[in-house]
Amino acid sequence: FLRSFWGVLVTLFIIALSAAAAMGIAGWLGIEITPPSAMAPTIILTIAVANPVHFLITMFTAMRAGKDRRDAIIESFRLNAQPIFLTSATTAIGFTCLNFGDAPPFGEMGNISAIGTMFAWVYAMTLLPAVLSLLPISARPIKEAAIHPLNRLAEAVIARRKPVLVLTSLIAVGLISLIPRLEMNETFVHYMDKGTEFRDGADFANEHLTGVYSLNYSLSSGEEGGVSNPEYMVELDKFADWFRQQPGVAHVAPETDIMKRLNRNMHGDDDNWYKLPDDRELAAQYLLLYEMSLPYGLDLNNQINVDKSATLMAVLLRNMNTRDTKDLLKRAEDWQRANLPPHMFSTAASATVMFTYLAQKNVNSMLIGTLVAFALISGILLIALRSVRLGLISLIPNLVPAFMAFGIWAIFSTQVGWSVAFVTVTALGIIVDATVHFLTKYMRARREQGLSSEDAVRHAFSTVGSAIWISAVVLIAGFSVLAFSVFRMNGDMGLLTAVTIGVALFIDFTLLPALLMTLDKKDRTSDVQQTATA
Repeated sequence: FLRSFWGVLVTLFIIALSAAAAMGIAGWLGIEITPPSAMAPTIILTIAVANPVHFLITMFTAMRAGKDRRDAIIESFRLNAQPIFLTSATTAIGFTCLNFGDAPPFGEMGNISAIGTMFAWVYAMTLLPAVLSLLPISARPIKEAAIHPLNRLAEAVIARRKPVLVLTSLIAVGLISLIPRLEMNETFVHYMDKGTEFRDGADFANEHLTGVYSLNYSLSSGEEGGVSNPEYMVELDKFADWFRQQPGVAHVAPETDIMKRLNRNMHGDDDNWYKLPDDRELAAQYLLLYEMSLPYGLDLNNQINVDKSATLMAVLLRNMNTRDTKDLLKRAEDWQRANLPPHMFSTAASATVMFTYLAQKNVNSMLIGTLVAFALISGILLIALRSVRLGLISLIPNLVPAFMAFGIWAIFSTQVGWSVAFVTVTALGIIVDATVHFLTKYMRARREQGLSSEDAVRHAFSTVGSAIWISAVVLIAGFSVLAFSVFRMNGDMGLLTAVTIGVALFIDFTLLPALLMTLDKKDRTSDVQQTATA
Protein backbone atom coordinates (compact mmCIF):
# COMPACT_ATOMS: atom_id res chain seq x y z
CA PHE A 1 0.00 0.00 0.00
CA LEU A 2 2.80 2.45 0.86
CA ARG A 3 4.87 1.37 -2.17
CA SER A 4 8.02 2.13 -0.20
CA PHE A 5 10.44 -0.29 1.43
CA TRP A 6 11.74 2.41 3.76
CA GLY A 7 8.20 3.45 4.62
CA VAL A 8 7.32 -0.09 5.68
CA LEU A 9 10.58 -0.46 7.60
CA VAL A 10 10.17 2.76 9.57
CA THR A 11 6.53 1.86 10.32
CA LEU A 12 7.59 -1.49 11.76
CA PHE A 13 10.29 0.29 13.75
CA ILE A 14 7.79 2.73 15.29
CA ILE A 15 5.20 0.09 16.24
CA ALA A 16 7.85 -2.23 17.70
CA LEU A 17 9.23 0.58 19.86
CA SER A 18 5.71 1.48 21.02
CA ALA A 19 4.91 -2.06 22.12
CA ALA A 20 8.31 -2.54 23.76
CA ALA A 21 8.05 0.74 25.66
CA ALA A 22 4.55 -0.06 26.91
CA MET A 23 5.50 -3.53 28.11
CA GLY A 24 8.60 -2.10 29.78
CA ILE A 25 6.53 0.47 31.68
CA ALA A 26 4.06 -2.28 32.60
CA GLY A 27 6.93 -4.28 34.05
CA TRP A 28 8.14 -1.32 36.12
CA LEU A 29 4.57 -0.79 37.38
CA GLY A 30 4.37 -4.43 38.46
CA ILE A 31 1.50 -5.36 36.15
CA GLU A 32 1.26 -9.13 35.86
CA ILE A 33 0.70 -10.91 32.57
CA THR A 34 -2.73 -12.54 32.47
CA PRO A 35 -4.73 -13.85 29.50
CA PRO A 36 -6.44 -10.45 28.97
CA SER A 37 -3.31 -8.33 29.52
CA ALA A 38 -1.38 -10.64 27.20
CA MET A 39 -3.47 -9.16 24.38
CA ALA A 40 -1.91 -5.73 24.91
CA PRO A 41 1.18 -6.18 22.68
CA THR A 42 -0.97 -7.35 19.77
CA ILE A 43 -3.38 -4.45 20.29
CA ILE A 44 -0.53 -1.91 20.46
CA LEU A 45 1.17 -3.30 17.36
CA THR A 46 -2.15 -3.00 15.55
CA ILE A 47 -3.13 0.48 16.71
CA ALA A 48 0.33 2.04 16.37
CA VAL A 49 0.31 1.36 12.61
CA ALA A 50 -2.25 4.10 11.95
CA ASN A 51 -0.02 7.06 12.88
CA PRO A 52 2.90 6.27 10.53
CA VAL A 53 0.49 5.32 7.75
CA HIS A 54 -1.32 8.67 7.88
CA PHE A 55 1.96 10.57 8.16
CA LEU A 56 3.61 8.71 5.28
CA ILE A 57 0.66 8.89 2.91
CA THR A 58 0.33 12.64 3.44
CA MET A 59 4.07 13.05 2.94
CA PHE A 60 4.05 10.99 -0.26
CA THR A 61 1.08 13.01 -1.56
CA ALA A 62 3.00 16.24 -0.98
CA MET A 63 6.11 14.84 -2.68
CA ARG A 64 4.07 13.81 -5.70
CA ALA A 65 2.71 17.37 -5.82
CA GLY A 66 6.27 18.67 -6.29
CA LYS A 67 7.54 19.31 -2.75
CA ASP A 68 10.97 18.09 -1.73
CA ARG A 69 11.32 15.58 1.09
CA ARG A 70 11.94 18.15 3.83
CA ASP A 71 8.98 20.34 2.88
CA ALA A 72 6.79 17.26 2.46
CA ILE A 73 7.65 16.11 5.99
CA ILE A 74 6.84 19.59 7.34
CA GLU A 75 3.55 19.66 5.44
CA SER A 76 2.62 16.20 6.69
CA PHE A 77 3.44 17.26 10.24
CA ARG A 78 1.28 20.38 9.87
CA LEU A 79 -1.69 18.46 8.54
CA ASN A 80 -1.45 15.45 10.85
CA ALA A 81 -0.25 16.85 14.19
CA GLN A 82 -3.75 17.64 15.42
CA PRO A 83 -5.64 14.56 14.13
CA ILE A 84 -2.91 12.15 15.26
CA PHE A 85 -2.93 13.67 18.74
CA LEU A 86 -6.74 13.57 18.85
CA THR A 87 -6.91 9.95 17.73
CA SER A 88 -4.19 8.91 20.18
CA ALA A 89 -5.84 10.74 23.06
CA THR A 90 -9.31 9.36 22.34
CA THR A 91 -7.97 5.83 21.91
CA ALA A 92 -6.07 6.08 25.20
CA ILE A 93 -9.21 7.39 26.92
CA GLY A 94 -11.20 4.44 25.63
CA PHE A 95 -8.66 1.94 26.92
CA THR A 96 -8.27 3.70 30.27
CA CYS A 97 -12.02 3.55 30.86
CA LEU A 98 -11.75 -0.24 30.96
CA ASN A 99 -10.77 0.31 34.60
CA PHE A 100 -14.44 0.96 35.36
CA GLY A 101 -15.03 -2.78 34.96
CA ASP A 102 -14.91 -5.28 37.81
CA ALA A 103 -12.32 -7.49 36.09
CA PRO A 104 -8.85 -6.10 36.96
CA PRO A 105 -7.04 -8.07 34.19
CA PHE A 106 -9.04 -6.21 31.54
CA GLY A 107 -8.27 -2.92 33.25
CA GLU A 108 -4.58 -3.79 33.16
CA MET A 109 -4.88 -4.65 29.48
CA GLY A 110 -6.45 -1.24 28.91
CA ASN A 111 -3.72 0.54 30.88
CA ILE A 112 -0.92 -1.14 28.93
CA SER A 113 -2.66 -0.42 25.63
CA ALA A 114 -3.21 3.23 26.60
CA ILE A 115 0.47 3.59 27.48
CA GLY A 116 1.45 2.02 24.16
CA THR A 117 -0.94 4.31 22.27
CA MET A 118 0.62 7.43 23.76
CA PHE A 119 4.13 6.15 23.09
CA ALA A 120 3.05 5.59 19.48
CA TRP A 121 1.96 9.23 19.33
CA VAL A 122 5.25 10.48 20.80
CA TYR A 123 7.32 8.41 18.37
CA ALA A 124 5.15 9.42 15.40
CA MET A 125 5.58 13.11 16.18
CA THR A 126 9.30 13.03 17.07
CA LEU A 127 11.21 9.99 15.92
CA LEU A 128 9.29 9.36 12.70
CA PRO A 129 9.94 12.77 11.06
CA ALA A 130 13.59 12.65 12.15
CA VAL A 131 14.15 9.18 10.71
CA LEU A 132 12.32 10.04 7.47
CA SER A 133 14.55 13.07 6.97
CA LEU A 134 17.61 10.79 7.04
CA LEU A 135 16.37 7.95 4.84
CA PRO A 136 16.69 7.90 1.03
CA ILE A 137 12.93 7.73 0.70
CA SER A 138 11.01 8.73 -2.42
CA ALA A 139 7.40 8.73 -3.56
CA ARG A 140 6.53 6.38 -6.36
CA PRO A 141 3.83 7.51 -8.75
CA ILE A 142 0.41 5.96 -8.17
CA LYS A 143 -1.45 4.46 -11.07
CA GLU A 144 -4.90 5.83 -11.69
CA ALA A 145 -6.35 2.35 -11.17
CA ALA A 146 -5.05 2.35 -7.60
CA ILE A 147 -6.99 5.46 -6.54
CA HIS A 148 -9.95 5.12 -8.88
CA PRO A 149 -12.06 2.92 -6.52
CA LEU A 150 -12.05 5.55 -3.74
CA ASN A 151 -12.72 8.37 -6.19
CA ARG A 152 -15.55 6.38 -7.68
CA LEU A 153 -16.95 5.69 -4.22
CA ALA A 154 -16.76 9.40 -3.39
CA GLU A 155 -18.60 10.35 -6.57
CA ALA A 156 -21.25 7.69 -5.94
CA VAL A 157 -21.89 8.92 -2.40
CA ILE A 158 -21.99 12.55 -3.56
CA ALA A 159 -24.36 11.84 -6.44
CA ARG A 160 -26.68 9.62 -4.37
CA ARG A 161 -26.39 11.17 -0.95
CA LYS A 162 -30.08 10.87 -0.07
CA PRO A 163 -30.45 7.18 -1.07
CA VAL A 164 -27.15 6.45 0.71
CA LEU A 165 -28.34 8.26 3.82
CA VAL A 166 -31.69 6.46 3.84
CA LEU A 167 -30.30 3.01 3.00
CA THR A 168 -27.44 3.21 5.50
CA SER A 169 -29.82 4.42 8.20
CA LEU A 170 -32.21 1.55 7.49
CA ILE A 171 -29.35 -0.97 7.67
CA ALA A 172 -28.22 0.54 10.97
CA VAL A 173 -31.71 0.52 12.46
CA GLY A 174 -32.31 -3.03 11.23
CA LEU A 175 -29.12 -4.36 12.81
CA ILE A 176 -29.60 -2.45 16.05
CA SER A 177 -33.13 -3.85 16.33
CA LEU A 178 -31.61 -7.35 16.60
CA ILE A 179 -29.73 -6.53 19.81
CA PRO A 180 -32.64 -7.60 22.10
CA ARG A 181 -32.10 -11.15 20.79
CA LEU A 182 -28.76 -11.27 22.59
CA GLU A 183 -28.62 -12.96 25.97
CA MET A 184 -25.81 -12.74 28.49
CA ASN A 185 -25.10 -16.44 28.92
CA GLU A 186 -21.94 -18.53 29.04
CA THR A 187 -20.39 -21.68 30.41
CA PHE A 188 -17.19 -20.96 32.29
CA VAL A 189 -15.55 -24.27 31.45
CA HIS A 190 -15.90 -23.29 27.80
CA TYR A 191 -13.62 -20.28 28.32
CA MET A 192 -10.84 -22.59 27.16
CA ASP A 193 -10.81 -24.54 23.90
CA LYS A 194 -10.88 -28.31 23.84
CA GLY A 195 -7.37 -29.72 23.93
CA THR A 196 -6.19 -27.43 26.72
CA GLU A 197 -5.35 -29.12 30.01
CA PHE A 198 -7.96 -27.21 32.01
CA ARG A 199 -10.80 -27.86 29.54
CA ASP A 200 -10.05 -31.56 29.18
CA GLY A 201 -9.79 -32.01 32.95
CA ALA A 202 -13.04 -30.14 33.57
CA ASP A 203 -14.88 -32.12 30.88
CA PHE A 204 -13.65 -35.39 32.42
CA ALA A 205 -14.81 -34.28 35.88
CA ASN A 206 -18.24 -33.36 34.53
CA GLU A 207 -18.66 -36.64 32.68
CA HIS A 208 -17.20 -39.11 35.19
CA LEU A 209 -17.03 -37.39 38.59
CA THR A 210 -19.19 -34.87 40.43
CA GLY A 211 -18.59 -31.81 38.26
CA VAL A 212 -16.65 -28.61 38.79
CA TYR A 213 -19.49 -26.26 39.80
CA SER A 214 -20.75 -25.98 43.37
CA LEU A 215 -23.27 -24.09 45.49
CA ASN A 216 -22.77 -23.83 49.26
CA TYR A 217 -25.60 -23.10 51.70
CA SER A 218 -25.10 -22.22 55.37
CA LEU A 219 -28.37 -23.30 56.99
CA SER A 220 -28.96 -22.10 60.53
CA SER A 221 -30.92 -24.04 63.14
CA GLY A 222 -31.61 -20.89 65.13
CA GLU A 223 -30.06 -22.15 68.37
CA GLU A 224 -26.78 -23.43 69.79
CA GLY A 225 -26.47 -27.19 69.26
CA GLY A 226 -29.56 -27.08 67.08
CA VAL A 227 -28.05 -29.17 64.28
CA SER A 228 -29.10 -32.25 66.31
CA ASN A 229 -32.70 -31.09 66.51
CA PRO A 230 -34.86 -33.65 64.63
CA GLU A 231 -37.15 -30.90 63.33
CA TYR A 232 -34.16 -29.03 61.86
CA MET A 233 -32.81 -32.20 60.27
CA VAL A 234 -36.18 -33.00 58.68
CA GLU A 235 -36.35 -29.54 57.09
CA LEU A 236 -32.73 -29.81 55.93
CA ASP A 237 -33.37 -33.23 54.43
CA LYS A 238 -36.41 -31.91 52.54
CA PHE A 239 -34.28 -29.12 51.05
CA ALA A 240 -31.61 -31.63 50.01
CA ASP A 241 -34.24 -33.90 48.42
CA TRP A 242 -35.63 -30.95 46.47
CA PHE A 243 -32.19 -30.19 45.08
CA ARG A 244 -31.66 -33.81 44.05
CA GLN A 245 -34.74 -33.58 41.85
CA GLN A 246 -33.48 -30.53 39.96
CA PRO A 247 -31.94 -30.96 36.49
CA GLY A 248 -28.21 -30.41 36.32
CA VAL A 249 -27.55 -31.35 39.96
CA ALA A 250 -24.91 -34.07 40.30
CA HIS A 251 -24.66 -34.50 44.06
CA VAL A 252 -25.99 -33.00 47.30
CA ALA A 253 -24.07 -33.37 50.57
CA PRO A 254 -26.14 -32.35 53.64
CA GLU A 255 -25.36 -33.21 57.26
CA THR A 256 -28.47 -35.40 57.35
CA ASP A 257 -26.79 -38.00 55.12
CA ILE A 258 -24.16 -38.49 57.82
CA MET A 259 -26.86 -38.90 60.45
CA LYS A 260 -28.70 -41.50 58.37
CA ARG A 261 -25.53 -43.53 57.83
CA LEU A 262 -24.66 -43.39 61.52
CA ASN A 263 -28.17 -44.49 62.50
CA ARG A 264 -27.94 -47.44 60.12
CA ASN A 265 -24.45 -48.36 61.35
CA MET A 266 -25.60 -48.32 64.98
CA HIS A 267 -28.35 -50.79 64.05
CA GLY A 268 -26.21 -53.47 62.48
CA ASP A 269 -26.17 -51.85 59.02
CA ASP A 270 -29.87 -52.59 58.62
CA ASP A 271 -31.12 -50.55 55.67
CA ASN A 272 -34.46 -50.13 57.39
CA TRP A 273 -32.69 -47.81 59.82
CA TYR A 274 -31.31 -45.54 57.09
CA LYS A 275 -33.33 -42.64 58.39
CA LEU A 276 -32.95 -39.69 60.71
CA PRO A 277 -32.96 -40.35 64.46
CA ASP A 278 -36.06 -38.94 66.11
CA ASP A 279 -34.39 -38.13 69.44
CA ARG A 280 -32.24 -35.02 69.84
CA GLU A 281 -29.96 -36.49 72.50
CA LEU A 282 -29.39 -39.60 70.40
CA ALA A 283 -28.54 -37.48 67.35
CA ALA A 284 -26.09 -35.44 69.43
CA GLN A 285 -24.41 -38.65 70.65
CA TYR A 286 -24.16 -39.93 67.07
CA LEU A 287 -22.52 -36.69 66.00
CA LEU A 288 -20.07 -36.77 68.92
CA LEU A 289 -19.20 -40.40 68.19
CA TYR A 290 -18.59 -39.62 64.53
CA GLU A 291 -16.42 -36.61 65.35
CA MET A 292 -14.36 -38.61 67.86
CA SER A 293 -13.85 -41.37 65.28
CA LEU A 294 -12.26 -39.10 62.68
CA PRO A 295 -8.53 -39.52 62.04
CA TYR A 296 -6.10 -37.33 63.97
CA GLY A 297 -6.16 -33.71 62.80
CA LEU A 298 -9.61 -33.87 61.20
CA ASP A 299 -12.85 -32.39 62.47
CA LEU A 300 -16.29 -31.33 61.24
CA ASN A 301 -15.62 -27.59 61.12
CA ASN A 302 -15.86 -27.66 57.32
CA GLN A 303 -19.45 -28.91 57.62
CA ILE A 304 -20.70 -27.70 61.02
CA ASN A 305 -19.82 -24.45 62.81
CA VAL A 306 -18.22 -24.41 66.26
CA ASP A 307 -21.37 -23.94 68.36
CA LYS A 308 -23.20 -26.46 66.18
CA SER A 309 -25.93 -24.02 65.28
CA ALA A 310 -25.58 -24.27 61.47
CA THR A 311 -24.45 -26.76 58.86
CA LEU A 312 -23.04 -26.45 55.37
CA MET A 313 -24.89 -28.11 52.52
CA ALA A 314 -22.86 -28.47 49.32
CA VAL A 315 -24.61 -28.83 45.97
CA LEU A 316 -22.45 -30.03 43.07
CA LEU A 317 -23.60 -29.23 39.54
CA ARG A 318 -22.99 -30.64 36.10
CA ASN A 319 -21.78 -28.45 33.23
CA MET A 320 -24.31 -25.64 33.67
CA ASN A 321 -24.40 -22.25 31.96
CA THR A 322 -25.01 -18.98 33.77
CA ARG A 323 -28.63 -18.70 32.65
CA ASP A 324 -29.55 -22.10 34.09
CA THR A 325 -27.52 -21.42 37.23
CA LYS A 326 -29.39 -18.17 37.85
CA ASP A 327 -32.68 -19.97 37.32
CA LEU A 328 -31.70 -22.71 39.78
CA LEU A 329 -30.63 -20.16 42.39
CA LYS A 330 -33.91 -18.29 41.99
CA ARG A 331 -35.98 -21.46 42.34
CA ALA A 332 -33.98 -22.50 45.41
CA GLU A 333 -34.65 -19.16 47.11
CA ASP A 334 -38.35 -19.34 46.25
CA TRP A 335 -38.58 -22.91 47.63
CA GLN A 336 -36.87 -21.89 50.87
CA ARG A 337 -39.26 -18.99 51.41
CA ALA A 338 -42.24 -21.26 50.82
CA ASN A 339 -41.14 -24.36 52.76
CA LEU A 340 -38.46 -23.57 55.37
CA PRO A 341 -38.59 -21.62 58.63
CA PRO A 342 -37.33 -18.03 58.20
CA HIS A 343 -34.19 -18.66 60.28
CA MET A 344 -33.07 -21.38 57.85
CA PHE A 345 -33.19 -19.18 54.75
CA SER A 346 -29.79 -18.91 53.06
CA THR A 347 -28.38 -17.61 49.80
CA ALA A 348 -25.79 -19.67 47.96
CA ALA A 349 -22.13 -18.72 48.11
CA SER A 350 -19.32 -20.07 45.93
CA ALA A 351 -17.03 -19.18 43.05
CA THR A 352 -19.75 -20.46 40.73
CA VAL A 353 -22.24 -17.95 42.13
CA MET A 354 -19.70 -15.15 41.91
CA PHE A 355 -18.92 -15.79 38.25
CA THR A 356 -22.59 -16.26 37.43
CA TYR A 357 -23.39 -12.68 38.41
CA LEU A 358 -20.03 -11.20 37.38
CA ALA A 359 -21.21 -10.75 33.78
CA GLN A 360 -24.13 -8.50 34.70
CA LYS A 361 -22.01 -6.60 37.21
CA ASN A 362 -19.39 -5.92 34.53
CA VAL A 363 -22.03 -4.79 32.06
CA ASN A 364 -23.42 -2.31 34.60
CA SER A 365 -20.00 -0.94 35.53
CA MET A 366 -18.80 -0.75 31.92
CA LEU A 367 -21.94 1.18 31.03
CA ILE A 368 -20.62 3.90 33.33
CA GLY A 369 -17.18 3.55 31.73
CA THR A 370 -18.67 3.89 28.26
CA LEU A 371 -20.61 7.01 29.25
CA VAL A 372 -17.48 8.57 30.74
CA ALA A 373 -15.42 7.72 27.65
CA PHE A 374 -18.17 9.03 25.39
CA ALA A 375 -18.40 12.30 27.33
CA LEU A 376 -14.63 12.86 27.34
CA ILE A 377 -14.17 11.95 23.67
CA SER A 378 -17.15 14.07 22.62
CA GLY A 379 -15.82 17.03 24.59
CA ILE A 380 -12.39 16.72 23.00
CA LEU A 381 -13.87 16.54 19.50
CA LEU A 382 -16.16 19.53 20.07
CA ILE A 383 -13.22 21.63 21.26
CA ALA A 384 -10.83 20.42 18.55
CA LEU A 385 -13.25 20.77 15.65
CA ARG A 386 -14.46 24.17 16.92
CA SER A 387 -17.89 23.42 15.56
CA VAL A 388 -20.91 22.22 17.45
CA ARG A 389 -22.48 21.02 14.20
CA LEU A 390 -19.49 18.90 13.17
CA GLY A 391 -19.03 17.73 16.75
CA LEU A 392 -22.59 16.47 16.91
CA ILE A 393 -22.32 14.88 13.46
CA SER A 394 -19.18 13.04 14.59
CA LEU A 395 -21.11 11.34 17.41
CA ILE A 396 -23.16 9.28 14.95
CA PRO A 397 -20.29 7.41 13.21
CA ASN A 398 -18.62 6.99 16.60
CA LEU A 399 -21.57 5.36 18.38
CA VAL A 400 -23.54 3.55 15.69
CA PRO A 401 -20.85 1.00 14.60
CA ALA A 402 -20.64 -0.69 18.01
CA PHE A 403 -24.40 -1.21 18.16
CA MET A 404 -24.49 -2.43 14.56
CA ALA A 405 -21.71 -4.90 15.37
CA PHE A 406 -23.78 -6.35 18.21
CA GLY A 407 -26.65 -6.69 15.74
CA ILE A 408 -24.41 -8.60 13.34
CA TRP A 409 -23.34 -10.83 16.24
CA ALA A 410 -27.03 -11.48 17.00
CA ILE A 411 -27.50 -12.84 13.47
CA PHE A 412 -25.03 -15.66 14.10
CA SER A 413 -25.43 -16.19 17.85
CA THR A 414 -27.94 -15.23 20.51
CA GLN A 415 -25.46 -15.52 23.36
CA VAL A 416 -22.65 -13.23 24.47
CA GLY A 417 -20.10 -13.58 27.24
CA TRP A 418 -19.22 -10.91 29.77
CA SER A 419 -15.96 -10.08 27.98
CA VAL A 420 -17.98 -8.28 25.28
CA ALA A 421 -18.97 -5.75 27.93
CA PHE A 422 -15.54 -4.22 27.28
CA VAL A 423 -15.94 -4.06 23.50
CA THR A 424 -18.00 -0.87 23.28
CA VAL A 425 -15.62 1.32 25.27
CA THR A 426 -12.57 -0.23 23.57
CA ALA A 427 -13.97 0.15 20.07
CA LEU A 428 -15.24 3.67 20.81
CA GLY A 429 -11.71 4.95 21.30
CA ILE A 430 -10.44 3.17 18.19
CA ILE A 431 -13.14 3.94 15.64
CA VAL A 432 -12.94 7.64 16.47
CA ASP A 433 -9.62 7.67 14.57
CA ALA A 434 -11.13 7.40 11.10
CA THR A 435 -13.84 9.93 11.92
CA VAL A 436 -11.31 12.45 13.22
CA HIS A 437 -9.02 12.15 10.19
CA PHE A 438 -11.93 12.41 7.75
CA LEU A 439 -13.48 15.40 9.55
CA THR A 440 -10.20 17.30 9.94
CA LYS A 441 -9.45 16.99 6.23
CA TYR A 442 -13.03 17.95 5.42
CA MET A 443 -12.88 20.88 7.84
CA ARG A 444 -9.58 22.19 6.42
CA ALA A 445 -10.98 22.02 2.90
CA ARG A 446 -14.04 24.00 3.98
CA ARG A 447 -12.24 26.61 6.08
CA GLU A 448 -8.90 27.04 4.31
CA GLN A 449 -9.96 26.48 0.71
CA GLY A 450 -13.59 27.56 0.88
CA LEU A 451 -14.78 24.40 -0.85
CA SER A 452 -18.41 23.35 -0.93
CA SER A 453 -19.43 20.39 1.19
CA GLU A 454 -19.40 18.15 -1.91
CA ASP A 455 -15.89 19.22 -2.95
CA ALA A 456 -14.70 18.98 0.66
CA VAL A 457 -15.92 15.38 0.76
CA ARG A 458 -13.99 14.70 -2.47
CA HIS A 459 -10.93 16.29 -0.90
CA ALA A 460 -11.24 14.15 2.23
CA PHE A 461 -11.60 10.95 0.20
CA SER A 462 -8.60 11.81 -2.00
CA THR A 463 -6.28 12.90 0.82
CA VAL A 464 -7.10 10.57 3.68
CA GLY A 465 -9.39 7.90 2.23
CA SER A 466 -6.62 5.43 1.42
CA ALA A 467 -4.98 5.92 4.84
CA ILE A 468 -8.29 5.30 6.59
CA TRP A 469 -9.04 2.04 4.84
CA ILE A 470 -5.45 0.81 5.09
CA SER A 471 -5.48 1.50 8.84
CA ALA A 472 -8.88 -0.18 9.15
CA VAL A 473 -7.67 -3.29 7.33
CA VAL A 474 -4.65 -3.48 9.62
CA LEU A 475 -6.84 -3.04 12.71
CA ILE A 476 -9.30 -5.68 11.53
CA ALA A 477 -6.48 -8.11 10.82
CA GLY A 478 -4.81 -7.42 14.16
CA PHE A 479 -7.93 -7.91 16.26
CA SER A 480 -9.00 -10.91 14.16
CA VAL A 481 -5.78 -12.62 15.22
CA LEU A 482 -7.15 -12.64 18.77
CA ALA A 483 -10.00 -14.84 17.55
CA PHE A 484 -7.50 -17.70 17.32
CA SER A 485 -6.80 -17.51 21.07
CA VAL A 486 -7.57 -20.67 23.06
CA PHE A 487 -9.02 -18.33 25.69
CA ARG A 488 -12.52 -17.64 24.41
CA MET A 489 -12.92 -14.31 26.20
CA ASN A 490 -9.98 -12.90 24.26
CA GLY A 491 -11.29 -14.42 21.03
CA ASP A 492 -14.81 -13.01 21.40
CA MET A 493 -13.54 -9.57 22.31
CA GLY A 494 -11.08 -9.48 19.40
CA LEU A 495 -13.61 -10.76 16.88
CA LEU A 496 -16.38 -8.37 17.91
CA THR A 497 -13.94 -5.44 17.94
CA ALA A 498 -12.80 -6.37 14.42
CA VAL A 499 -16.43 -6.45 13.26
CA THR A 500 -17.02 -3.06 14.89
CA ILE A 501 -14.03 -1.54 13.07
CA GLY A 502 -15.26 -2.98 9.77
CA VAL A 503 -18.70 -1.49 10.32
CA ALA A 504 -17.11 1.84 11.29
CA LEU A 505 -15.20 1.89 7.98
CA PHE A 506 -18.47 1.34 6.12
CA ILE A 507 -20.18 4.13 8.08
CA ASP A 508 -17.28 6.57 7.62
CA PHE A 509 -17.32 6.09 3.85
CA THR A 510 -21.10 6.22 3.41
CA LEU A 511 -23.18 7.68 6.23
CA LEU A 512 -20.65 10.29 7.42
CA PRO A 513 -20.15 12.04 4.03
CA ALA A 514 -23.88 11.90 3.37
CA LEU A 515 -24.55 13.55 6.74
CA LEU A 516 -21.93 16.22 6.11
CA MET A 517 -23.39 17.15 2.73
CA THR A 518 -26.91 17.17 4.16
CA LEU A 519 -26.31 19.05 7.42
CA ASP A 520 -23.26 21.23 6.67
CA LYS A 521 -24.33 23.40 3.73
CA LYS A 522 -23.10 26.74 5.05
CA ASP A 523 -20.97 28.69 2.56
CA ARG A 524 -17.39 28.93 3.89
CA THR A 525 -16.08 31.44 1.33
CA SER A 526 -16.34 34.28 3.85
CA ASP A 527 -14.26 32.28 6.33
CA VAL A 528 -11.49 31.92 3.77
CA GLN A 529 -11.57 35.63 2.93
CA GLN A 530 -11.39 36.55 6.60
CA THR A 531 -8.45 34.18 7.09
CA ALA A 532 -6.65 35.64 4.07
CA THR A 533 -7.30 39.23 5.24
CA ALA A 534 -6.04 38.42 8.69
